[in-house]
Amino acid sequence: MQLPHCPQCQSEYVYQDGGMLICPECAYEWQINAVTEEATDVKKDAYGTPLQDGDSITVIKDLKVKGSSLVVKVGTKVKNIRLVDGDHDIDCKIDGIGAMKLKSEFVKKA
Repeated sequence: MQLPHCPQCQSEYVYQDGGMLICPECAYEWQINAVTEEATDVKKDAYGTPLQDGDSITVIKDLKVKGSSLVVKVGTKVKNIRLVDGDHDIDCKIDGIGAMKLKSEFVKKA
């Protein structure tokens, strides 16, 4: 069985200790049962297509960058996304802008 990445810091170096999973990088601990609950929480794009880490997406709406005059334009392609927990559930890098967090409701799978 392959262990999941750490839900706190996304580290791949998680190990099992009894009924707990432990991340050596951020010291986060959680129960093995919590993994199955997280696995059912599938992130979907604006059209209901499931998203996974490493997917490519396209922005479907102009998005203003908070605290800046920059705008992420409709049709902007983003490669190699990473799914995270929270309101903004996509972590990515956009050319010309840099690291960003996006909401899955404003993207479609490419």
